[in-house]
Amino acid sequence: MLAWTIYISFLGAGLLTLLPRNSAALARRLALLTALAGLAVAVAGLIRFDPAAGTRMIADVPWIPALHIRYFLAADGISVTLVLLTGLAAVAGILFSWNIEQRTKEFFAFYLALIGGVYGVFLSFDLFLLFVFYEIAIIPKYFIIAIWGSTRREYGAMKLALYSFVGSAMVLIGMIAAFVVAGHLTGHYTFDLTVLARVPFPASFQRWAFPLVFIGFGILAGLWPFHTWAPTGHVAAPTAASMLLAGVVMKLGTYGCLRVAMTLFPAGVTMWRTEIAVLAVIGIVYGAMVALVQKDFKFVIGYSSVSHMGFVLLGLVTLNQIGLDGAVLQMFSHGILAGLLFGVVGRMVYDRTHTRELADLETMNLGRALPFAAVTFVIAAVASMGLPGFSGFVAELQVLVGAWSAFPKAAIAAGVGIVIGVAYLLRAVQRAFFSDMAARPVEAAAHHPLPPISWPERIGAGLLIAASLVVGLYPQVLLNVISPGVASLLEAMRKGGAL
Repeated sequence: MLAWTIYISFLGAGLLTLLPRNSAALARRLALLTALAGLAVAVAGLIRFDPAAGTRMIADVPWIPALHIRYFLAADGISVTLVLLTGLAAVAGILFSWNIEQRTKEFFAFYLALIGGVYGVFLSFDLFLLFVFYEIAIIPKYFIIAIWGSTRREYGAMKLALYSFVGSAMVLIGMIAAFVVAGHLTGHYTFDLTVLARVPFPASFQRWAFPLVFIGFGILAGLWPFHTWAPTGHVAAPTAASMLLAGVVMKLGTYGCLRVAMTLFPAGVTMWRTEIAVLAVIGIVYGAMVALVQKDFKFVIGYSSVSHMGFVLLGLVTLNQIGLDGAVLQMFSHGILAGLLFGVVGRMVYDRTHTRELADLETMNLGRALPFAAVTFVIAAVASMGLPGFSGFVAELQVLVGAWSAFPKAAIAAGVGIVIGVAYLLRAVQRAFFSDMAARPVEAAAHHPLPPISWPERIGAGLLIAASLVVGLYPQVLLNVISPGVASLLEAMRKGGAL
């Protein structure tokens, strides 16, 4: 059933290309209908998923028999959770892009193609198929940013694409190496992840293959010091692309780290986990400190995203149940909250004020001019700070508890990052929405009432806030699904010598 999220997305993208050139309204409605259908399938898949049944096969047919490649789709609790996140982010992104007028059908066609690729990555259990969907998700990002972006859009699109393809090349080398070595060891060549996970790769091979694949995926996840594409890409991207980059595309990286690198090379995890934990903590603290001094509103959220993704990476290398549960839940939570923050900054504020400079915004009294935007940003900010009742609190608490068991000093440093996070978010809230600085005379004379927040924006914001609240108030709705999948991976790592 979940495979239809892929098919519906690509079908919608194809239909959009067939629409007449001057059909913006129809293109929006078709894109929204497609995204809603994907979300409905994702929700139905979550409801029908039986965690006790383990990994559920969806499709398994030969694709390129000569290379032992199969069209193998399956889902466990981790996949189901991230498919749900993708559905929510897809719908919200379209609602926040309701104002797109330039080449509307092409914009939404690229958008849905990207979404289809993301669904495919989360459901692929053939390593080559996963890589194909991974590349499909990367390509539309470039065009969306380069054509519909804003500040230094060509530079931002090219930098993101180059970083992504370098990471992809590293993954491809590791993938081919695993295929060949597994064939030599077992006499059976395959890209099946469930089979490769049981291959006893030599420790000497895992010593270099694990960091190669982990860092290759980690680049897309914003792993320090390979994170610099992220803030630049976020700022250059249009609102929907920023929401997708932070919401789901960066999760492709952490998902690949978990599903591929850590599962296939469990001994390699043990060898390198301390170094990765150090990089994750540096990313948490560094991202927060840089966000604290930014003058561009969107750069604040961009570096905030890097900081919060550090919690996911730290949770992954704790190698304990609570830490890994927290990492997966943080993927979901960060996807929701970062998407909401970018939606407010990019669509509600920038598209109306035509500036992201905090020095300019603090003279506009946006708390009164755009009260819905102000309230929404405050809610998203306190949720990102880890306020109890929202998804961020549960996720980051689990990561910190798991990290305390594995790396106590790293847990303390990550806690410092949370404190700095409170500071930069409060600074952004105060300067952008509640500053008492009076407008300069020239600005006051040129001031015009700002357009009100539209209903699509209100609905998109409400959808994301509701998702964070539901998970924050009743985290078991996802943890009951996530935990068995994490336990299964931990058991496989234990058998592989990681624990």
